[in-house]
Amino acid sequence: MSDLHNYDTMNKSNAYCVIMAGGAGLRLWPVSRTSCPKQFLDIFGLDHKTLLRHSYERFAEFIAPENIVVVTSSRFADLVRKQIPELLPENLLLEPYTRNTAPCITWATYTILSRNPQANIIFSPSDNYIKDREAFKDMIVRSLDFVEGADVLVTLGVVPNRPDSNFGYIQVVGGQNSYSVGTPVKVKTFTEKPDRVLAKIFVDSGEFLWNSGMFAAHANALKAELETYNPEVTALFKGWQKAIGTPAEKAFVERAYTDCPSTSFDYSLLERTEIAWIMPCDFNWIDIGNWASVYDYARVKDENGNVNIGSTVLSKDCSGNLYVGAPSKLLAVKGLDNFIVVDTDDALLICPKDDRSVKELLSSLAMPEYEKWR
Repeated sequence: MSDLHNYDTMNKSNAYCVIMAGGAGLRLWPVSRTSCPKQFLDIFGLDHKTLLRHSYERFAEFIAPENIVVVTSSRFADLVRKQIPELLPENLLLEPYTRNTAPCITWATYTILSRNPQANIIFSPSDNYIKDREAFKDMIVRSLDFVEGADVLVTLGVVPNRPDSNFGYIQVVGGQNSYSVGTPVKVKTFTEKPDRVLAKIFVDSGEFLWNSGMFAAHANALKAELETYNPEVTALFKGWQKAIGTPAEKAFVERAYTDCPSTSFDYSLLERTEIAWIMPCDFNWIDIGNWASVYDYARVKDENGNVNIGSTVLSKDCSGNLYVGAPSKLLAVKGLDNFIVVDTDDALLICPKDDRSVKELLSSLAMPEYEKWR
């Protein structure tokens, strides 16, 4: 990779960030609950900072605090205010209903456009964990520079180091090894979470990058694409110019979200647009999507490959397990291999570590008799 990009080249007054923090995070049950999803938790138990707090601090190192916006569900308002007390009140957008990512991105885009029509915006999930902050900053600055005044959308794609069926994959134009880190390249195709066999083919081909869920765009270019590919969403925000930033905004958004379909930005726009580019990145990116990913990225494993987060454990003849609990309670485990053991005050999860087993088990939580534990 070339030398770190010059931060001074970035138009700082036009640089904005939107952190999307409305997800349910159910695959990290029973620690992550509908009342307090994973983005509001310190998953690794290392520094008493939540994933959301880490996300905010990463961007606040080089984007002005007044230009950082958080979008979340209204029921999480107090959690956000507690974890980011310095967030400006007008920069907390509270969705009245959960409607996936397209409405969230639409509202945030119109909000920022009402403040600065020349804005360049980076959108990011709130549940990523990035170890190399300097490399991360470099890639974000390069992306914001690339979209400055341009009709492009640029996703941040992470160079894969293994086949992994938990991530989406993005194929680049140009064939095998046609990309270089830090230089944008046109997108050819998107594939959402292939099986492990296909994931290995993708990685071996040298044509695919992991989809990090982050993307950048000039506000006006993004507005045009939203109105082209998501008219069923943007039509509900008609008249936003007069409502956003006024006392009428809350009622306006309530009406829009009431009729708004649940629409994924990736499916409805990013996979269809003709102006999609990708920025190949090599920062150490961790998507905290499930317990298997927590195990994979844990810093400390014992001599048998077991990971312990916060627990007091007596482990015999065990290997490859993840233990999560409280130091006040002893977990005594014998003869388990490649399992997840997660203990909370009111629920205990014991399940094979593979994501399919966890999904099958957790799908039953939707049953009415388990509502109090969701």
